[in-house]
Amino acid sequence: MQGQSQQQAYDRGITIFSPDGRLYQVEYAREAVKRGSASIGVRTAEGVVLVVDKRSRSPLMEASSVEKLHKADDHVGIASAGHVADARQLIDFARRQAQVNQLRYGEPVGVETLTKNITDHIQQYTQVGGARPFGVALLVGGVEDGEPRLFETDPSGTPYEWQALAVGADRGEIDDYLEANYDPEASLDDGVGLALEALASVNDGELSPEGVGVAVVPVETAEYEDLSDDDVAERLAERDLLAEESEE
Repeated sequence: MQGQSQQQAYDRGITIFSPDGRLYQVEYAREAVKRGSASIGVRTAEGVVLVVDKRSRSPLMEASSVEKLHKADDHVGIASAGHVADARQLIDFARRQAQVNQLRYGEPVGVETLTKNITDHIQQYTQVGGARPFGVALLVGGVEDGEPRLFETDPSGTPYEWQALAVGADRGEIDDYLEANYDPEASLDDGVGLALEALASVNDGELSPEGVGVAVVPVETAEYEDLSDDDVAERLAERDLLAEESEE
């Protein structure tokens, strides 16, 4: 009981550390990310893959209104998990930073530089009174100097670089699947297949094309590309992951 009252004394102010060095509001923001549907990133030798679970809550909802994949610049894509409204704010910030870099330096922004600009912005909301942290995690993937790069942003404002990872719901199970099956020399198509299989592993082994978003940034073109529902359906069928209702 004493521990609970101690937590309540420190969890209402974002600028106050608890005696054991924790910022409870940042930890609550991480919990908000876990409640969001999963997003997966895979870095391959041929480019970066972003796959998201975008199943709608109702058959009456327009599928196009579920926004989890975003083009930040020609060579950078971003997937999100957590509060959609928070994600939109950070996506807009990322796009402005990409344009500022292009205008100021006459060259595309680096994937690492853009990620660190985003996390610097996120970090400010962990130490300013009267505001709350962003309840969202982003996967920032793209091509920089001919090399694929994949980063994660954390609600604390910390950037991490990964070969493959998941954020959002079922992260532990999906990460376990990725760790067991990831091949750094895989092709871009194999990377898409791995991400789809990882997502299917926590969805009864099957997916519908309308409920999955897939984007790639190939090294060859260094341009962000969304895959169509038909393209996704074909890839799901190749790996026997297509939900039965989608086959009819």
